[in-house]
Amino acid sequence: MWDWFINFLTAVLAGIEGFVGDWGLAVIILTVIVRLILTPLMAHSTRSTARMQVMQPKLQEIQERYADDPTRQAEELRKVYAELKFNPLGGCLPLLLQMPIFFGLFSVVRDVPEDACFYGILPSISTSCSTMVAAGDWVAAAPYIIFVVLFGVLTFVPMVLNTSMQNSEQRSQTMMMGAVMSIMMLMFGWSVPAAVLLYYVTSSLWQVIQQKVITQRVMEKAKAEAQAEAANRPVEVDVVRREKKPRQHKKK
Repeated sequence: MWDWFINFLTAVLAGIEGFVGDWGLAVIILTVIVRLILTPLMAHSTRSTARMQVMQPKLQEIQERYADDPTRQAEELRKVYAELKFNPLGGCLPLLLQMPIFFGLFSVVRDVPEDACFYGILPSISTSCSTMVAAGDWVAAAPYIIFVVLFGVLTFVPMVLNTSMQNSEQRSQTMMMGAVMSIMMLMFGWSVPAAVLLYYVTSSLWQVIQQKVITQRVMEKAKAEAQAEAANRPVEVDVVRREKKPRQHKKK
C-alpha cells in the first residue's frame, strides 16, 4: 500500500514538473493543491475549535461535579459533544491527512534526478542542508540554511497566532511548547531533503495567511453560533455526587 502511494506521489510530482519545468516549483504546486483540497476540512476544524472554546466552562463543570465517578463523567461529556455537534478529533484530521505526503517525500526524492533543483536557488531538492554545509561551499549552502530557519520559525508562528483566544497561563504554555517544537524542527530540518523543507515551508506559509485572512472570521462566526445554540438548548447535567461516608475512628 505504501509503495503504491509513493509511486502515485512520484508520478504526480513528475507530471507537474513536466508542465512547469522545475522540480522545486512542482513541490510548491503540489503543496498548494493539497492545501486547497484540505481547505473545507480546515474550516470544519476551525469551527470545532471555536465550539470547544465555547463549551470549555461546561466541560469543566461536568469534570468537577463528576470527579468521583469517571464513568458518569465520560457519559455526560459525550452527551455535551452530541448536543452541540462537536467532534473532539475534528481538529486532528487535516494534519493526519498531510502526514503521508510529508513523509512520502523522503522516498520520492530518491527517484528524482540528482540535479533536480529549485530555479538554481536550491541546486538539488534531494540534498539536505547538512550535506551542503559538509561540502564546504557556504554560498551554495546559504539557501538551505535559510529554509531550515524558516522550517523552525514557521513551526512557532502558527502556534503564536492561536494564543489570541487563550488566557495568560495557556498563552505561556503555548509559547513554551512552540519554542521547544521550533528547536526540535530546526534539528530535524538540518538533515532532511530540501524537498521536504519546501513542502513544509509552503504549507506553513499557507496556514499563516489562511489563519489571518479566513480562520479568524470563521472562528468568530462559529463561536457566535455555538454560544447562541448553547443558550437556546442548554445541556442539563444531572449532578449526583457520591456521599462520603464518615471515617471510623479506632477505639483507644
